[in-house]
Amino acid sequence: MKPLTATLRLQFHSDFSLDDAVPLVPYFARLGISHLYASPILKARAGSRHGYDVVDPTCVNPELGGEAALQRLVAALRQHGMGLILDTVSNHMAVGGADNPWWQSLLAWGRRSPYAEFFDIQWHSSDPLLAGQLLLPFLGSDYGVALKNGDIPLQFDAQSGVLQIAHYQHRFPICPLDYGWILAQSPEPALKALAEHFTALRESPEPVANALPLHAELARLVGEGADLESALIAFDSRSENGFKRLHLLLERQTYRLASWRTAADDINWRRFFDINELGGLRVERSAVFEATHAKLFELIERGLVDGLRIDHIDGLADPRGYCRKLRRRVDSLLARRPLQAALEHFPIYVEKILGTDEHLHRDWLTDGTTGYEFMNQVSLLQHDPAGEAPLTELWATVSERPAFPEEVRLARHLVLNASLAGDCESVAQALLQVARDDLMTRDLTLGAIRRALQALVAHYPVYRTYFNACGRPAEDERFFQQALANARQDLGEADWPLLDQLEQWLGGQPWRQLPPGRPRKHLRHACVRFQQLTAPSAAKAVEDTAFYRSARLLSRNDVGFEAERFSAGVEHFHNEAQRRLRDFPDNLLATATHDHKRGEDSRARLAVLSERGPWLASRVEHWRELAAPLREQLDEGVAPSPGDELLLWQTLLGSWPLALALREAKLRSSWSAPNEAYEAACAAYVDGLLLGRENQQLRQSLADAAQLIACPGALNGLVQSLLRMTVPGVPDLYQGNEYWDFSLVDPDNRRAVDYACRRRTLDDTSAPGELLAHWRDGRIKQALIARVLDCRQAHAELFRRGAYLPLQVQGRHADQVIAFARLGEGQRAIVVAPRLACGLLGGATTPLIPAQNWDDTRVILPFALSPATWTGLFGGAAVSPTRELMLSAVLAQFPVNLLIEHA
Repeated sequence: MKPLTATLRLQFHSDFSLDDAVPLVPYFARLGISHLYASPILKARAGSRHGYDVVDPTCVNPELGGEAALQRLVAALRQHGMGLILDTVSNHMAVGGADNPWWQSLLAWGRRSPYAEFFDIQWHSSDPLLAGQLLLPFLGSDYGVALKNGDIPLQFDAQSGVLQIAHYQHRFPICPLDYGWILAQSPEPALKALAEHFTALRESPEPVANALPLHAELARLVGEGADLESALIAFDSRSENGFKRLHLLLERQTYRLASWRTAADDINWRRFFDINELGGLRVERSAVFEATHAKLFELIERGLVDGLRIDHIDGLADPRGYCRKLRRRVDSLLARRPLQAALEHFPIYVEKILGTDEHLHRDWLTDGTTGYEFMNQVSLLQHDPAGEAPLTELWATVSERPAFPEEVRLARHLVLNASLAGDCESVAQALLQVARDDLMTRDLTLGAIRRALQALVAHYPVYRTYFNACGRPAEDERFFQQALANARQDLGEADWPLLDQLEQWLGGQPWRQLPPGRPRKHLRHACVRFQQLTAPSAAKAVEDTAFYRSARLLSRNDVGFEAERFSAGVEHFHNEAQRRLRDFPDNLLATATHDHKRGEDSRARLAVLSERGPWLASRVEHWRELAAPLREQLDEGVAPSPGDELLLWQTLLGSWPLALALREAKLRSSWSAPNEAYEAACAAYVDGLLLGRENQQLRQSLADAAQLIACPGALNGLVQSLLRMTVPGVPDLYQGNEYWDFSLVDPDNRRAVDYACRRRTLDDTSAPGELLAHWRDGRIKQALIARVLDCRQAHAELFRRGAYLPLQVQGRHADQVIAFARLGEGQRAIVVAPRLACGLLGGATTPLIPAQNWDDTRVILPFALSPATWTGLFGGAAVSPTRELMLSAVLAQFPVNLLIEHA
């Protein structure tokens, strides 16, 4: 197998199966990819477009072609020496519906189910209505209304012999211990006799197993014509007696049906963020770990999977413990793999959002993250600090919204009191129990704890910290202290002692110091729950709310970005590259993902606006004047709002076609409470803007502005691609993005890819001048990727472990260049690329800076170059036997360059 030099992410679903990828493998190999990187392939909910809603982790998804298709894909990869990295979901499974057998068993049997401890459920709720019951917030209306209207009828599944409640796509099984009461309502003697057997299960030592033949017998009897219908009619809730019977039957179940609106406040089980259809797993338990990973371990042992990507690692109770356990289990399987699939090392990556100055813990024994932080680093490099002040002023003036940090704080309080209110209350209750365990703190009230908790979470500067039995790790302490200090500014002095107490409880007082017993258990539980709250509150507040409320510049609003930070210089980029080489040299480097808000080239184009802040401000004023008649035609007052309007115009400038995200902002509309009038008015605005004859001047002005930044944006896109492929780490390409990527958030960024066209153009041997002349078709980006990845494979060790040496640049435009060398044993490479180059391009119609514009700008080398032993990306390079590289020469033929020394 080839060394791991470049990955390419593919999104599998029913319309793009594992078999569909097989004929593309030769193309990926020619492009320079060493490993495909697959979205989750275990059995997901029918029709899933992403695979993260797994319903059965014990088999490969039949919709993707099943295990046979996986084998065919791996065989094709092996023919080209390629490997397969697999995305896996350890944190959650799809629930609701009727297709998850583990979940259905839990609903039927409650704590008697063998899967009762698989899901992260708080069985001992403080709510008396939920004592020993699981809240199921899946009803489309209030429970009483659904019951009265007959929307939750009792039905019989003839295939499985199961009695269940039906509600649209959902099926809620009745506990077999209650079948006796139901079947007794039938006049059929055989069913009455069977009812006694079901009732006798209450005395059975193994009721779950012993119920299976009874289900089969019930199915047989009904199939032969036994009258079950009369028993079901007795529970028809549309009649007075049926209403009472069905309600009593449901009250006896281990779940309580409720409106979907109750989830935010009353949920008593952990979800993935606030999604009711994704239930959290307790993978920290050995039985759950083994059951959910058994198929993965089998595929690894058989040599079909060569690396793992762990989704949402911060959702787990103990990420460090999980990763270390996974490493041990995977490494133990390597010796059993077939010879043709032998591996010395099995890479494991974690999906992890890193905050400002946060770095992945090295003791997790992983190979790094999926690369969101690299997206942020290259984005910071391509933003001009001179644009921060004018664009900040523009946004504040137009939108009248607060600065981004304040937007985040407000959004955090919103989600903590709305979509995640139940999760927050669970943590507060856990902390109250800790308080009650100590005479010195038992007078602390739930209200006070709740206030202090919310203030602390609202100011958490990272997704989560990682307390353990020994307390807070040193790497986490400064983040906790930062949140604590800021929380004091929100609270009155009377609540400050509560914050001091939280500092002790949440990792300041290691729970292993407590004697074994309930207090230690309660403290550990509270710490785990707290850490499982901060991550979703950050994601919902920042990514899914503040990013849509604050649009100073949309290119700085993406997953893993520090949106409050506008730009960073070359030194910061170099420092992060050197740190990565030291700590995680095989970290993935992404610039586009299935989760990004805007495509990599859309962000690169919008970054140009940082160089043209005053110009954009003048354009916005002009556009607002032109759009005034269009707004006045609408019924919803000012629609869209000034902030939404500016967000729309940035979207238009950066990408096409456009899409709106009004509900994510949660200001004028939201998913839980749609403002249909406002949304309709905004839709009418967009239609008028794009289609109305009377708005042609506005439309043309926007188009002219987009055209003006398109060329420098393309140059940024090429620089971004080159850096991703040459700095320390493993470049990760996203499907189809070897052409320009102007996509928006999913599902737009998961659109079908025209691989036929890409295969044709990869074989094109056009000269640089031809590629530049037709840069809009995307071939220039594909050619760059293919050339650099070919170089990476030819010099794999140089780019895997070679030293990273920042190079000094001198001359008139020195601050508009990034240059570095990669140094290995007997091998050297030099990378040179422009940055903040809008002014240098001038009126150029291609993304190549005219040579004369570089003036005396030059790269200073620590070694001399020989023209005979160095070549550039597209053949010969202007190399002189000096210790200087003139930008006018090294970037004369192509916008960026990679120089390689050869023997």
